[in-house]
Amino acid sequence: MSGKKNKERNVVIYQAKSGAIELKGDFGKETIWATQTQISEIFGIDRTVATKHINNLLKSKEIDGKSNVQKMHIANSDKPISFYSLDVILAVGYRTNSKRAIEFRKWATKTLRGYIVDGYAINKKLIAKNYEQFLGVVDDIKKLLPAESAIEPKDAVELISLFANTWLSLDAYDKELLPKGKLTKKKVELTADKITNNLAQLKQTLLEKEEATDIFGTERTTGNISGIIGNVMQTFGGKELYPTAEEKAVHLLYFIVKNHPFIDGNKRSGAFAFIWFLQQADILDVSKLTPSALTALTIMVAESDPKHKEKVIKLILNLISKN
Repeated sequence: MSGKKNKERNVVIYQAKSGAIELKGDFGKETIWATQTQISEIFGIDRTVATKHINNLLKSKEIDGKSNVQKMHIANSDKPISFYSLDVILAVGYRTNSKRAIEFRKWATKTLRGYIVDGYAINKKLIAKNYEQFLGVVDDIKKLLPAESAIEPKDAVELISLFANTWLSLDAYDKELLPKGKLTKKKVELTADKITNNLAQLKQTLLEKEEATDIFGTERTTGNISGIIGNVMQTFGGKELYPTAEEKAVHLLYFIVKNHPFIDGNKRSGAFAFIWFLQQADILDVSKLTPSALTALTIMVAESDPKHKEKVIKLILNLISKN
């Protein structure tokens, strides 16, 4: 294991026995920065070798120097020092033939292969560090689903990763608390005609792709969707029962999925209506909700026990309010 501490940033960059590039400290960014000396220590190479590889990377424009090199002042230095991003660190690891670099490439290839084949990669040490929280997430999902669920493991991981920093504590879960994030009291017009027209467009798209049949989106009984919209937009004593846009969106998803208003396509229609309404309200960056996560979320709603309705609603509200 090799490491060097940058006191200014309170980060330790090192290579684990597995070959992985790892960090200690609070860097609080999407990338890390290292000097040529630190990079050479990580891979066990001479500093001049690191310099040669970095210069070649920048010269060939394999790495954009403008966004991946920073000049910074550090203690005990009378001139700025060049720091290089994680992209540069990884690229040097692939160009170097030291023992440590070879171990790094073995680890990187194994990790990349796992991601391509399985669709996800898990940082076991990070999970171990947040073990209780991770178990709480898994436990909460299990509580809401039957013993044999249709949710694929990779989809569940996507869902867990979205909830990882926002999931309710078990205490809050049991007490069915509202999310701490601020909900949006935006006025968004929602009518049966609007939903029906947009679902008709969805059906046409799926038919063209041969991913649906003619019965997709056909109401079991006329007025089913109107009834659901009425429930979502209902008022009592002059006040809306679901006053925030987030609550309306989640209940729209829940009612369409659980009430089965259509002969076929209830889950897909519910997921579509959920995303459509969030986009209308301009609440959530829906790009963060991957297809796998949306699939898992929808199946979780579909398979959840009706007696857990409020818990399911609150969990989804927490996801929306924090993202």
